[in-house]
Amino acid sequence: MSHVLEIEGLRAGVAGGGGREILRGVDLTVRSGEVHAVMGPNGSGKSTLAHVVMGRPGYEVLGGSVRLDGEDVLAMTPYERAQAGLFLTLQYPTEVPGVSLQELLSYALAAAGRDPEGVDLRIEAEAARLDLDARLLGRALNVDLSGGEKKKNETLQLAVLNPAIAVLDELDSGLDVDALRSCARRIEAATETGLGVLAITHYSRLLHELRADHVHVLAKGMIVRSGGPELAETLEQDGYVGLVGPELANEDESVKGRPGETETFADLFGGDL
Repeated sequence: MSHVLEIEGLRAGVAGGGGREILRGVDLTVRSGEVHAVMGPNGSGKSTLAHVVMGRPGYEVLGGSVRLDGEDVLAMTPYERAQAGLFLTLQYPTEVPGVSLQELLSYALAAAGRDPEGVDLRIEAEAARLDLDARLLGRALNVDLSGGEKKKNETLQLAVLNPAIAVLDELDSGLDVDALRSCARRIEAATETGLGVLAITHYSRLLHELRADHVHVLAKGMIVRSGGPELAETLEQDGYVGLVGPELANEDESVKGRPGETETFADLFGGDL
């Protein structure tokens, strides 16, 4: 089955921010099998886009729509969005003491109406594919894992859950070359069986492994340039200032004061654990 994520005219800001916008009318359409890379300078609204699509608390939608296969995503709770087929790899994966990876994935599959039987074998297979030490699989979720191990763990979850659309919030942050290659190639393989990807990144190095069909430059909360993979190469050569000019490339002050990056798991997704 093919899927489509449609973002139209999306405007959003920090909740209680007096209507100050971070996203100022974003339009994107991601279909099954496609990789869309969203690149931009610090403060451009890239992570805000990921968080608003996934329903992270602390943001206010000021206009526009987000639809997955025609269904209103903005009307869903975060867990309903996940059950509908959206998946977010976190820029800073959270440690969750007391919850194992197997428990997490078993409950997630069951909540989506899918059979969790054999999930332990699937976890082991994906860990081997990602070169993630099997001894880490028995630990509580992300506890005492390195930054690279956490990102591999996130990619493993994506592979087991097999979502419709994956939003990658700076997957390459904190990864060495080998770990980045492992994660990117696993996600690339998933696109061949229908995964749609919205990859948010600062740098083109992610796209050396995860081949983008479309590249978009986000600046001041707006997509100011779109093109094919060659746009990332131009960006690497010219930088943001050279590509979009100094006015758009400078950090947006309105992004400051947005929700922080150190909340608990419950803060990120709402509800009680």
